[in-house]
Amino acid sequence: MRYRYVPLPTGPVRALQNGGLDAYGQRPERQISDGTVGCRHCLRNIPEGEACLLAAFRPFDSMQPYAETGPLYICAAQCSPAVERAVLPPLLDSSAYILRGYDAEERIIYGTGGVTGVDGVDARLEVLFARTDVAFVDVRSAANNCFQCRVRRA
Repeated sequence: MRYRYVPLPTGPVRALQNGGLDAYGQRPERQISDGTVGCRHCLRNIPEGEACLLAAFRPFDSMQPYAETGPLYICAAQCSPAVERAVLPPLLDSSAYILRGYDAEERIIYGTGGVTGVDGVDARLEVLFARTDVAFVDVRSAANNCFQCRVRRA
């Protein structure tokens, strides 16, 4: 099974980087990276000492009960979007993640969610994408529920 890790689209990222409001109507918080946070646009860890933005983000088009909002980090300076890829992006370097399958209407598919160790992410994606009802999988931090990236079929 082939799939691809998809970065956040540039439009919403640039809006936040230019002082736009997040999903809660707040300006993103400016912080200095400790080297352990990753940008969801370039899909790389933000180097220690560099500025980053923390914002509430809802990666869904529709407003419905499964449209989760959670924290995410992006580079404070404009960065280039990551190339969609079939291998783990550099920012996925924690020990465990929550992987959850969604249908084409952006609804959680019960039974697809669970905590997966980083070494098991690819195998879990294979299982999830073997299901015809899974349109995409969201990857979130198991520790803090931060949105990491979306995964789609290639």
